[in-house]
Amino acid sequence: MINTPQDLLTFENIYLLANWGVVPFWLLLIFMPSHAITKFFCQSIIAPLLLALAYIFITRQIFLEGNIFESFKLYLGIEGLGEVYANESLRLVFWLHFLSISLFVGAWIARDSQKYMIPKILLIPSIAFTYFAGPIGIVVYWFVRIFYAKKISFDE
Repeated sequence: MINTPQDLLTFENIYLLANWGVVPFWLLLIFMPSHAITKFFCQSIIAPLLLALAYIFITRQIFLEGNIFESFKLYLGIEGLGEVYANESLRLVFWLHFLSISLFVGAWIARDSQKYMIPKILLIPSIAFTYFAGPIGIVVYWFVRIFYAKKISFDE
């Protein structure tokens, strides 16, 4: 029986909510990158704030479990990384980290592409790759951007 709202905040529910919750943001970035709705939802603090709240909640749970220093095992080698990902709470906090950073990069790509008037049809693969394979998406965008910005670097 559910007695408190915290009973709903299982790791599984947070994972599903975060995982499916970012999909509308990505769809806005892909299909309506310059629309006011996209700017309001995707290029504001809304998505990072929601993901950060979940991140803080999970981090608090990790602290209460006494596992706060266990995440540092990832620096000890690939086996340490495996141990970190074997822990459900640490795995979820890393996933939230990935979702928030990749969404930030996707929003930056959409915003930056408008500055250089990159056609939306060329933007779609970059944003899709950023969603599914993070760094590959930014490299794809970088190659497209070279032709429109007439420069190789990302500095302004």
